[in-house]
Amino acid sequence: MSEERDRIREKKRKELMEKHGSDGEKQTPEATPAEPVEINSREQFEEITRTHDVVLVDCYADWCGPCQMMEPTVKALAAETDTAVAKVDVDAQPGLAQQLGAQGVPTFVVYADGKPVERVVGAQDRATLEQLLQQAR
Repeated sequence: MSEERDRIREKKRKELMEKHGSDGEKQTPEATPAEPVEINSREQFEEITRTHDVVLVDCYADWCGPCQMMEPTVKALAAETDTAVAKVDVDAQPGLAQQLGAQGVPTFVVYADGKPVERVVGAQDRATLEQLLQQAR
């Protein structure tokens, strides 16, 4: 898995160099949002996973008790880590939720370099989510 991640990172680095040029000028990466980003379209989802190295995707539903219980943890991870957090309402975005493999809520999917690398279903403690994010780096 590590070799695959390294290959993906190298490919992304080359794409960024081509896009932004390699004139030696340091490019400023896009800032990681301090709040979870509510995803309203597939395009917006693709943009956030392409723009940020590591993204925690929270597939949730408003009526879901465990999802509501996870909300403070999800907000804290967005505010206190350099991980982008994306929230996908499975009722508002059923096609995207299906694409993400969310068969139950909450489902957390960790993206690294635009690719899904980890998936867990159900309420998780903060330490478990932090460990998944650390492994994705």
